[in-house]
Amino acid sequence: MATRTTMATRTTMAVPMLDDFFTRALVAGIGLALTTGPLGCFVVWRRMAYFGDTMAHSALLGVAVAVLLDINMMAGVFAVATLVSMALLLLQKRGALSTDALLGILSHSTLALGLVLVAFMTWVRIDLMAFLFGDILAVSRLDIAFVYGGGLVILAVVAWMWRPLLASTVSAELAEAEGLDPDRARLVFMLLMAAVIAIAMKIVGILLITSLLIIPAATARRFAATPEQMAVLASLLGAVAVMGGLFGSLRFDTPSGPSIVVAALAIFILSLVPRAGPFARRPRPDRSTP
Repeated sequence: MATRTTMATRTTMAVPMLDDFFTRALVAGIGLALTTGPLGCFVVWRRMAYFGDTMAHSALLGVAVAVLLDINMMAGVFAVATLVSMALLLLQKRGALSTDALLGILSHSTLALGLVLVAFMTWVRIDLMAFLFGDILAVSRLDIAFVYGGGLVILAVVAWMWRPLLASTVSAELAEAEGLDPDRARLVFMLLMAAVIAIAMKIVGILLITSLLIIPAATARRFAATPEQMAVLASLLGAVAVMGGLFGSLRFDTPSGPSIVVAALAIFILSLVPRAGPFARRPRPDRSTP
């Protein structure tokens, strides 16, 4: 019995990455990557990277509002991100400014408002670095439940709305001709983005959420032949980036959130290597873009 205990102790000491906090980080990160893959594809297809940044920046204002009102952090972030989406839709309909200008105003304004509101709340101490760059190693079992519960709901809605989302991405006129509602599809997409931002904030941070959405999807685009393949591959590549980033963070003692993004970037760069050089094979037609 004593020998078995000693062997178990040695195994635990020899494999520190199996500690409870690291296991929770892996499980949470993989769950997030599986959720962000399909949504990231729509961000890439719709050329809405700046919209992703705007939604992410609004998360800090959501954090400040949640602390001020003493409500759940994810609920506060989701509510503020949803309000920002509604504001964007209303301002777009007025047509006073271009979409880029509106996104720039909303992005920087919400981030600044969040910082100012946090500064006024002198009675509470908020770790801005954890919110800006994430703290995946501090996730709890409750956080994991939110990640997987929310992720399943998001993926179910994406599967249910896949055809309208895809058709409206190709052409709003085509979607209307097929009897679909492109405005409703866009609203649903914005709400799904708000939900993902709320879930991902603690894991990769406000400033890095968009990277986890875009980089795996951009990598998957080079290998997928259909939109469905691209969505699945983006999720898998995101999961690989999470694992690579966390193990790299453990090995080199680097911040976990940025390490995940660096791992995703490394995978993207590696995806470029086979097509580089004078002996590269000719690229096949890209059918992954709707």
